[in-house]
Amino acid sequence: MNSHLSKITAIVGAQWGDEGKGKITDFFAGESDYVVRFHGGNNAGHTIIVDDVTFKLHLIPSGIVYGTPISIIGNGVVVDPKALLNEIAYVKEKGINPKLMVSDRAHVIMPYHIALDSVLSGHQGELAAGSTNRGIAPVYADKMYRNGIRMIDLLEPEVFREKLEKGYAFAVGIIVKALGSSFNNSIEEIFDTYIQYGEELKKYISDTSVELYNAHKSGKSILFEGAQGISLDVDHGIYPYTTSSNTAAGHISTGTGVSFRNVNRIIGVVKAYLSRVGESPLPSEIHGGEADTLREKGGEYGTTTGRPRRVGWLDLVQVRQAVRVNGLTEIALTKLDVLNGFKELPVCTSYECSGKIIKEMPASLEQYRKATPIYETLPGWEDLPEKIWDKGFSALPQTLKNYIKFIEANVGCSVKIISVGPQRHETIIR
Repeated sequence: MNSHLSKITAIVGAQWGDEGKGKITDFFAGESDYVVRFHGGNNAGHTIIVDDVTFKLHLIPSGIVYGTPISIIGNGVVVDPKALLNEIAYVKEKGINPKLMVSDRAHVIMPYHIALDSVLSGHQGELAAGSTNRGIAPVYADKMYRNGIRMIDLLEPEVFREKLEKGYAFAVGIIVKALGSSFNNSIEEIFDTYIQYGEELKKYISDTSVELYNAHKSGKSILFEGAQGISLDVDHGIYPYTTSSNTAAGHISTGTGVSFRNVNRIIGVVKAYLSRVGESPLPSEIHGGEADTLREKGGEYGTTTGRPRRVGWLDLVQVRQAVRVNGLTEIALTKLDVLNGFKELPVCTSYECSGKIIKEMPASLEQYRKATPIYETLPGWEDLPEKIWDKGFSALPQTLKNYIKFIEANVGCSVKIISVGPQRHETIIR
């Protein structure tokens, strides 16, 4: 086994998601025995390129594309069974035999959750986060209301029927009576369809916490793959413009049933600039020509929705929070090649808000809405030397090295992994 892989490694997003986690996860996934998702659902998207074949995954961990690791969907993930079956078919079509396990405790996205999602966004208006309409918020809400249906229930028709009648009545009541919309699927239709999904998924469903416990005890390596990023964390992010799950590394324990004491390497993925899908204030956002250049060069369009992403300069207030809340042991800095050719690179180091300087992410929505970025401008670099990844860190342009040092000094965490292209090998390890 490679020395750069500790027994349990976590990879989490340090911004708004879309930092290039797919590629960094991919860098470690092939050498891991298990690759595990611990939160979120098919509202996340990972793009992985292996031997020039592109995979776009939403629910299954990216370990699936290597054939050797076992991919696990943990109990903290919410599962749309139809989406999962489609994704299993998708990887099979690409010639992969999926080694997959799904937690029996994971909650199931129902058709009424998807219907409620879009009605809810309309109701939230200005405070809506820009949902992907995959049913994510309503399924997490039902979990907390204790109205939820779990994967295990799909294998037990009587319990499933009992729970479905309550869950259906509640959610459809909100859709129809509270929010004045309509919902047309009958209980019968949903019951039959989901029992069928259960049949098809039965061979994948098991107690994944026990599986991972035994794997760790016997010295196997485990990679935890986060989705989204710290600013979308439902506790620590820019609430309510967040996702509906905890994206921080601390959620690994609750989202998988693996003790946090065992996680000894936590890599935060930071894109060398910023992008954001969805609504919310975004202090370092840019518009116009430079924004278009960044968006086109970086391919900043959502994996899940295809929406053009909003883009901006690197925000170190955000990264500072990611380092602190996740307990990052190192940073993987991605998409540095996208910044090639910019003469100057502004980096946001703090916010000004009503005459006050803020260095940490505010909880106050009023402050965040008013926040203007305070930039330090660093000199850029031209194109990177040919095959720079073979030559190592010392071959990087001095201005790029300075950019990296500047980030490290401002957030108190080392940049150990430097990504200078989308392919797996286009990476420098310090």
